[in-house]
Amino acid sequence: MEQVPSTNNNPSVWMQRPAPISGCPAGLEYLAQLDCLLLNQKVSKLEAITGRERNNKYAINNSQGNQIYFAAEESSGCMRHCCGAQRGFEIFILDNDNQKVMKVSRDLKVCAGSPWFAGCCDCCAHEVTVEAPIGTVVGYVKQKGAFGKSPYDIMDENQEPVLKIKGPRFIFDGALCPCDSEFKLLTLDGSNQVGSLSKVYSGFAKEMFTVADNFSIKFPADLSVKTKATLIGALFLIDFTYFEGKKK
Repeated sequence: MEQVPSTNNNPSVWMQRPAPISGCPAGLEYLAQLDCLLLNQKVSKLEAITGRERNNKYAINNSQGNQIYFAAEESSGCMRHCCGAQRGFEIFILDNDNQKVMKVSRDLKVCAGSPWFAGCCDCCAHEVTVEAPIGTVVGYVKQKGAFGKSPYDIMDENQEPVLKIKGPRFIFDGALCPCDSEFKLLTLDGSNQVGSLSKVYSGFAKEMFTVADNFSIKFPADLSVKTKATLIGALFLIDFTYFEGKKK
């Protein structure tokens, strides 16, 4: 695993490490008081020039722009080349001490992806598992079947649903589409919106000439840290499903 990147030209300002909290998995203390996360995808110059798919990397910041985590995908070049955005992956999330505090993983499912068929059987539904610390599952995100609205269940460690995500019927993305793509975070009965996961429009120049996307996650501050961590996994799943394949 590579080290958390830092450059003299644009050094990261890291959020101060919080004190340990009783009952909170180590490393998730950062999430306890937050109600928003901002994710910025990092793209190497080689990928930007050649367009060749490389492992995804993300800086995860609080609403003040202070970095709290760095996320780095680990998948083989063969998997990225042959399977593209459908690939299985492991994304490790590191804190400012360069310690792995979370892992988000997805198995390769060749037939998965379409919301029309996701409800038919597990082999047609994308799913991610979130561990914190690594080896201890804190939640799952599973694609559900629907007509064009991109629904997901946010589940706890016992695979019991706690929240739902409903995406837009149509997603318009690119330099000529100056709008955010919002996936609503809903209560289980779908009656109330309590947050959102969004792909944020970055401006014409960045959308046209780079392959790096910006995202936000908004949630209640009193949501459990395990569910907040699971929402990070949901954001990665949404990125791979709807935006990763367009980064060419």
